[in-house]
Parts: sequence; C-alpha cells; structure tokens
Amino acid sequence: MIRKTLLLLMQVAWLPLCGQQTMPWKGFEKVSFDFHGREAWYVRPAVALEGKPWVWRAHFPDWHTDMDSILVSRGFHIAYVNTNNLFGHPSALNVWDDFYDYLTSEKGFSKKVALEAVSRGGLYAYEWAKRNPEKVSCIYAEAPVCDPRSWPGGKGTGKGASKDWQQWLALFGLDEESARDFSDIPLNHLEGLAAFKVPVLHVVGPRDKVVPNEENTWLLIANYIKAGGPGTVYTLSRSEQKNDGHHFSIEHPEVFANFIQQNSYPVRPLLPSAGYIQVNGGLGKSTGKFKTLKTGTVAFLGGSITHNPGWRTKTIRYLQERFPETKFNFISAGIPSLGSTPHAFRFGRDVLSQGVPDLLFLESAVNDRGNGFSEKAQIRALEGICRQARASNPDMDIILMAFADPHKNADWDAGREPAEVTVHERVARHYGLPYINLAREVYDKIKAGEFSWEYDFKDLHPSPFGQEIYFEAIKTLLRAPAPPAAPEASPGLMDEFSYTKANYEEIGRAEKLNGFRYVSEWKPSDQKPTRKGFVDVPVLVGEQEGASFEFPFEGRAVGIAVVSGPDAGVISYSIDGKKPRQLDLQTQWSNQLHLPWYLMLDDELKRGKHRLKLTLLPRKSTSATGSSACRIVYFLVAD
Repeated sequence: MIRKTLLLLMQVAWLPLCGQQTMPWKGFEKVSFDFHGREAWYVRPAVALEGKPWVWRAHFPDWHTDMDSILVSRGFHIAYVNTNNLFGHPSALNVWDDFYDYLTSEKGFSKKVALEAVSRGGLYAYEWAKRNPEKVSCIYAEAPVCDPRSWPGGKGTGKGASKDWQQWLALFGLDEESARDFSDIPLNHLEGLAAFKVPVLHVVGPRDKVVPNEENTWLLIANYIKAGGPGTVYTLSRSEQKNDGHHFSIEHPEVFANFIQQNSYPVRPLLPSAGYIQVNGGLGKSTGKFKTLKTGTVAFLGGSITHNPGWRTKTIRYLQERFPETKFNFISAGIPSLGSTPHAFRFGRDVLSQGVPDLLFLESAVNDRGNGFSEKAQIRALEGICRQARASNPDMDIILMAFADPHKNADWDAGREPAEVTVHERVARHYGLPYINLAREVYDKIKAGEFSWEYDFKDLHPSPFGQEIYFEAIKTLLRAPAPPAAPEASPGLMDEFSYTKANYEEIGRAEKLNGFRYVSEWKPSDQKPTRKGFVDVPVLVGEQEGASFEFPFEGRAVGIAVVSGPDAGVISYSIDGKKPRQLDLQTQWSNQLHLPWYLMLDDELKRGKHRLKLTLLPRKSTSATGSSACRIVYFLVAD
C-alpha cells in the first residue's frame, strides 16, 4: 500500500502532457509531445521486448540512427527530450529526472536505460549517470565531450567554440579563472558509477581536433577504469573522417547495437526505493519554503554514516541543484559512534545553535543497536528530538532513516523485526514524519540477488555503491509530491519521560570535588584515537580510587557523557542520597580508542531539584589497562 501510494503521487506530477502526435520513423511509430515546454518523443517498436528496454539519446538524436533502428527492430524503445544548450547543467538534469520518471512510471519503460551520447551529449549523459548510477544499464558514446574546458573552452589543443564557451560559463556562474578549478565535469567523481559496474563504450576517430581524445575520452576511460569501472574505447580508423576528425561513419552499427542489447536485456525487475518509503505528512513545508522564500536551513543529525562523505554530500548537492535560487545553510551534525540518546542532548548545541532547520535528516538505528540502548530509551530519545525540533520550528520537516547493518540482516533472517527499525517507524507514524527503511531495502535487494553485502555494500559504513543506494532512496523521497494537506494534529506523548527538554550541563557546575579536577583542554597521553568534539575540550577528570564529586540539577533525568578509553573505570553513584548503584564505564571498543559514551543514570525522577553524587571505585575487572579513570565531558539533564 505504501509503495502504491508513493508511486501514485509521483505519477500525478507528470500529467497532463500536451500536443501528442504520432508519425512514421523508419517504418516504426514515433510519438512526439510537449514535456515541460520542451520537445520530446519516443519511438516504439512493432513488438516491445519484455520489460521494455530503451535507449535515451542525449543530444543530436538524428545523428547516426542506424544503430537505433536496429535496436527498435529488436524490440527496444528510443527516447529523447530536448535540453539543448544547457550543456549538462543541473537544470537539464532536473528535466531528465522528470522525463525518466514519466517514461518508467507512465509508460512502463525499464528502470534501467542505455544512454547514447554524441559529442556534447557526453556532458548530459555522464552527469545524469553519476546522479543516477543505479538507473543506467550502459553508456555508448561517440566522440563525447568529457571536459568542457576542452570543448567548448578550447583550453587545450582543440579548436573550441567561443560562443558556446561563454554560454557555458554563464550557465555555471563561472569566469575564466574559476573555470580552471571547476571539477564537476564528466571526467571526475566516477566512483559511484564505477561501483555499479556500468559498462562504458566510447567510439572515436583517431585524429579528432574538435574534441581531442587526449583531453576527453582517454582521460575519462582511464579515470573510470582506475575507479573500478568497465570501460572500452573503439577507434574507427578506416572510416571517412570529416569536420577535423570529429565526424566519422559507423562501420558496423550492429556491433554497437549488440553492446547495448547485451547490457540491457533481458530486463531484470528491480525493487523500487519507493516501496521502503513512508511519506506520511511529506516535505511540503520545507520544499515550499525553498521554492517561494528562496532560503532554507537543512540539518543532518546522526553518527558516522552521516558524518562521513557520501549520501549526505550527495543530498546537499542535489538540493542545491534542484533549488538553484535558494540560499541554503547546511548543518552537518554527524558524530561517529553516537545514537539517539546523545542526539537528544546535543541537538540544541550542535544543531539549533547553528540555525533552526526547515528540514532535518535524523538517523540513529545503527548506533542505538551497537551501543545497547533499549527500545524504551530509543523512543524517549527520538521522540525528544522530534519535540525539541518542532518546538523550535513548528513547520520543520523531519526525515527518519534506519540504516543497514549485519545485525538487522540477521534479525530478518531469523524472522524478527529489529527493535530499532520498529522504533523509528513507530515514531515516524505517530508524528506523521517521512520515514525511509533503508535497512530493509538493502536486505530485500540482497535477497533478490540485486547485489551482495560482501562484494557491493561491504560494510555498515557503506561503500560508494552503498552510498548510492542510500542517496537514491533519499532522492526518491525528496522528489515525491507532497500529499494533500491534512488538519494539523497535536499527538500526545508516546512516553511521558521522553527527553523533550534535554540539554548539556557544563561540568563546571560540579561541586565538592574530591580527587576530581578540571582539565581545560584534555587530550589522551596514550596516543589512542579520539573523536572530534571530545578532545582538546574541558573535561572533569578523576583518576584516583575514591575520587568523588556532587552535581546539583533540576529535572527528571540525569546522565553523563564520558570519554571511555583503555583505562575507563567503574563508578558508584546515588541520587538524593538513595542506595548507590554501580556502572562500568568500559565498552567493547575502549581498548581501541577514547570513545564518547553516553550513560543515563536515571530518567524517571520526579520533577524538581536533585543532587547526584559520583565516586570512582577500584577496578577489579581485567579488561582495562593502566589506572582507573572517569572523564566527564558533559552532564546530561532533561526535564
């Protein structure tokens, strides 16, 4: 039902199309129509192959059509939308995205398309393929432009085209100097495309002086192979060369038709990302602001999978390309090893202090599992973040995401639903928030044989392939039309003790220090790794047995954020003089690094003033090395 709803919403966006006409094309039917005010068409075969494989002409659709007619005779469709004079600019790619969605959703074309690029068509084909590598079956290119500085710029040995170069500079907002360092061109950033092993075949003439091979094809194919992609060059040396070697005849078009057919058919059904997305209330408020007010703040709150470059950086770029006139403030608040409870207490400092988001990406399902937070704790933290977010901006859109890891795969293998996935979905449904079950998408696609964990996805910190899987699902949600507006709801609390008002409290508020000391810029003496934000910062340090302090606070929950290294000790603590409890600060990773570790000491207190007393005990366990220590970076207090 979820999948059908999202696909239906997306289909509505393509209607209506105007001026459809049918005309003959080499013995077949060509259907022409207006698409977003642009010329568009597709050629349909007499009998389509199962799954409707198709070829997408990037530019010059009437050039060298013998191969196309061969493919149509074999049951392929050929399609084209006119984005001429946009040189692969994001505005062209946005049209391409819509055209792809129309043909695959409305006309049932295959989810994977063969791209056919001639000359400057290389700018379009490669930029769209890098944005959508999972949607490309193969790329066939004739003398393709791979570096606009070569053509139309003429900055190498080629002739260039001055008028086109000036147009390209204006489109991309560059001048001669900044264009030299511009890296967003087909030659670069091929890792995602290569990870999908998309076959690439370039057909070139040996002496092209317009688009020199040395500045274009040779470089791109070398970069692509280095990135792990399958790339081939076929040099047509016997055919007649015209236009300074840029034009040549195709000796055996059936050879290249075979290349496309072999890599595009039979069509293999793919599980769509839409099936793992719950749109719920949608993203209409944030995207509406991006469109109308031309300003927006977008925050990314998560652990290492958010911190590392990949889906986050791709999403930032996509938003900038989709809303080119919008001035964005992007807040990257990913910290490795941290899950929902740390996020709830650091949301004010790490996110709101840098701007109030209009759109928040939130993930914690991997670290919540690894760090051992209970289902109850996860609900309290995630609900707390959502409540804090909406308190700061009632119109904030929040996307909850559950990322993949081997533990979740093992749960599904055993017939169990992972608790952290259930929690994310429950919170999203309760508050009407968009939710992406990326973990289940990865699991199902592995089981369907689309890829493997070992060779493709590789790790809970995804490979470039895995990052593309995540980005595709996120992009699918971002492109989904907002559902019809519903009456504003004010859902009640899922848990009365959720961290709806949670903050860091400074360690300087500790009292009655006995053996604890304040270190203004702490760093480890054992050279073990640390996490950014938890080194060279103030730390309350105790390293002697019996060291103690007291901390007065007001609220219903209290905890500590510590740095847990090889010498992390055992503490005893009591609240308001009640029976002391013990807690080991060691983790399974403490011998490897000084890890940020968040511990809730009590989160079901009565509202009001309380006093915490903490004492460092002697370590009896053999798991720690050296002295026994307690290093506190923050107190955690929630009301």
